[in-house]
Amino acid sequence: MTRDYDLDSFKTRIDGIRYEDNPALVRQKSRDFYWYSPTLKRQLDAVTADIVVSPKSEAEVIQVLAAAFEFGIPVTPRGTGTGNYGQAMPLSGGVVLDLSGFSRVKSIAPGCVTCEPGAVIAQIDRETRPHSGQEIRLHPSTYNTASIGGFVAGGSGGIGSIKWGGLRDSGNILRLKVATMERSPRILELSGDDLHKVSHAYGTNGIITEVEMPLAPSYEWIDLIVGFDALASAAAYANEIGEADGLLVKEIAVVAAPVSHDYFLRHQRFLPRDKHLVLIMVAPHSLDPLIAVTRRRRGAEILFRQDQLAPADLKGLPPVYELSWNHTTLRALRVDPTITYLQVLYPFPNQLATVERIHNRFGDELPAHLEFVRFDGKVTCMGLPLVRFTTEERLEEIIAIHEEMGAPIFNPHRYTLEEGGMKQTDEIQLAFKREADPQGLLNPGKMVAWENPSYDYRSGKTYLFRGLAEQQLA
Repeated sequence: MTRDYDLDSFKTRIDGIRYEDNPALVRQKSRDFYWYSPTLKRQLDAVTADIVVSPKSEAEVIQVLAAAFEFGIPVTPRGTGTGNYGQAMPLSGGVVLDLSGFSRVKSIAPGCVTCEPGAVIAQIDRETRPHSGQEIRLHPSTYNTASIGGFVAGGSGGIGSIKWGGLRDSGNILRLKVATMERSPRILELSGDDLHKVSHAYGTNGIITEVEMPLAPSYEWIDLIVGFDALASAAAYANEIGEADGLLVKEIAVVAAPVSHDYFLRHQRFLPRDKHLVLIMVAPHSLDPLIAVTRRRRGAEILFRQDQLAPADLKGLPPVYELSWNHTTLRALRVDPTITYLQVLYPFPNQLATVERIHNRFGDELPAHLEFVRFDGKVTCMGLPLVRFTTEERLEEIIAIHEEMGAPIFNPHRYTLEEGGMKQTDEIQLAFKREADPQGLLNPGKMVAWENPSYDYRSGKTYLFRGLAEQQLA
């Protein structure tokens, strides 16, 4: 694909700001974990930027955006590249704006922290815990590598969602500063309902330059793994723990047998192959009450208690949060590269019955993986089931069957905001893009409503961005 960007003039305009134009290094920074999906791997494998620019301040971000606007060069923001859906992949080439070095924790106060977008979530906690005994409420399973700006722009929930809900729930993001993509970029400060304009928008309508997030009291969370003979029993117990208002837990997941034994290799000695597991993170003061609830559950067997193991036995074991959410799929992929996954909502109040019906329908083709969350104030579960992939056509059939059975799919095999979400235009985000990115230069191809306003989501067809199609033909 021929690109007629005046990169030499652009480089002159950003003099003093670090950039990289070595093709191999640029290609490396043009990727995320898109390869979780065989569909996205096929569609996006040739995608690469022309240059990676690494600003370290808000002023440098503004300088880069102004220069890119002047020369009509697309800009795709990137944190640390831990997303799974191609969010940070530059479908039209141009600039990858690497924000990982723009990463200071600026201030810590009771109940909140203010950071630059490239701050890694684990590093934020390493500063907030000794400062005032606080920690970030929500984080992805990529806690040790994910940036806070990338989480806000591309994530939706994770560890902590059983207590606090999802990222877009009111109060889970407090304030953002966002740079516009105009001839003279502006810095806009957003709070309250205005946060929906840019949260989970993949950087299509503004570049986040500052994040203020809520904090909660920090704990030395204890990992617990409980086994059951039946998946239904494991799910019912997990649901009960989630609804137990007096128990302080940060993570509850269910993983069907034999996934844990086969793919959680470092924990394998603790995990019988025929056991369906419940993975829990519990605050120390809630451990004894949780054990009491567990002992009342018929068939519950405590397989792993972090607090009862010697340091030598714990050495090399990943924390439970690195067995959950998208890390479950990652661990499976390391053993069996044909594995992929889905993202499913099992709606309240019939979540347990829906899980059982779907598990009975698919069996070992679709081993269950449930993440219990608080959704609209009710405890329910999201599914990230593993899929033993055969063909893209069969994958589409599996998705259609889920939706027919009342379990909506948030499709991780699509790179656009709409197709991966609710399959409809987000009018608020579209309107803000018209204001903040009038030339459509921010992360092109990810917002269908901007690229093709007449696109019919009900058609059953996959949207393919024109620039991407041209790359595949090149």
